[in-house]
Amino acid sequence: MPLFLVGVLAAGLIGGGVGAGAVGLLGGDQQVDVGGSGIQINNPESATAVTAAAAKASPSVVTLSVAGSTAAGSGSGIILDDEGHILTNTHVVTLGGATAEAEIHVKLYDGSVRTAQVVGTDPLSDLAVVQLEDTEGIEPAELGTSSDLNVGDQAIAIGAPLGLDGTVTDGIISTLDRTISVASAAVEEETPDAPEPEEEEDGEGFEFYFPDLETSPSQGSIHLNVIQTDAAINQGNSGGALVDSEGRVIGVNVAIASTGGGISEAEAGSIGVGFSIPIDYAQRVAEDIIADGEASHGLLGVTVNAAGAGEQPLESGGSFTTGAYVEEVADGSPAAEGGLQEGDIVTHVDDRRIDDSLTLTATVREYRAGETVSVTYLRDGDEHEAEVTLGGM
Repeated sequence: MPLFLVGVLAAGLIGGGVGAGAVGLLGGDQQVDVGGSGIQINNPESATAVTAAAAKASPSVVTLSVAGSTAAGSGSGIILDDEGHILTNTHVVTLGGATAEAEIHVKLYDGSVRTAQVVGTDPLSDLAVVQLEDTEGIEPAELGTSSDLNVGDQAIAIGAPLGLDGTVTDGIISTLDRTISVASAAVEEETPDAPEPEEEEDGEGFEFYFPDLETSPSQGSIHLNVIQTDAAINQGNSGGALVDSEGRVIGVNVAIASTGGGISEAEAGSIGVGFSIPIDYAQRVAEDIIADGEASHGLLGVTVNAAGAGEQPLESGGSFTTGAYVEEVADGSPAAEGGLQEGDIVTHVDDRRIDDSLTLTATVREYRAGETVSVTYLRDGDEHEAEVTLGGM
């Protein structure tokens, strides 16, 4: 039986055409091959961009069966390369933090089943990489660029919701850079640069959670900047692909929203609010894991809260937020060396707007340790900018 995790929304927080592989769709044959994948399209005259994108990307999306000593579950994954590396979620391969040594079987698009081993996990991004032991005939995905996306672009989710492998749903990108907080048993209760716990609740009645798990976590939360989509995402979609209209992977499906009121499986279905980790970030984390067995994350060295009107920390969950209010700066931290002080309001990291403390936490962690970022902040009503070389976690 799969496990289940629940997270909550913090106050005020916070995520083109048919590709070359679909050229044959314009022909008059009754069946055409797409992109060299061996996929055939029936009735090409009525095929759409979604048809072509799904045909191109589906052979690169797999279904994972994960079994531990006391629990089992399933999810999806994306083939990254010819060496058999598969990108998925940490909560999929660890069964929500319940096991570190799961037995993993992978079902490919052609129906064959193969074994895989965990290369590494990264709980802070909820990303993981496993590797197939047999790589014959696999088809790596084409990765897109999430930084080029626009709200309203077509988005297609591919995975195995409810164990139904090879399922395709479509919609649009609802918004970009949505920050969500999801409870995770794979991380500690307190992590560096984490926002104040008062921000973990609001009055909207929404909950964000991993769609494959059905028990509440007992530890901390992760904070992610994600792509929001109305393409249906359900249990089993985790780790699967969000692709664009040309079949390129633009995100890794990770979480869904619930209207609250419980965490039973009956309430775990899609309500048209799903979330994917942008592929630019996911690819960076995957590269770290493949190279080092773990991923690097930036550290600023501050304690933060949401900023309300008048450059003060937010006192009520019902007010709009205007940045991340610095409650404390650790001695000798990157923030201290960059000149940040208690009472500053961080409004941007590089060119990315910071709406509140969760956004700041999620954004800083997307960088590698040792990278230098530009931090824009307000102090006594005046705007300042600091160059900060991030520490590591």
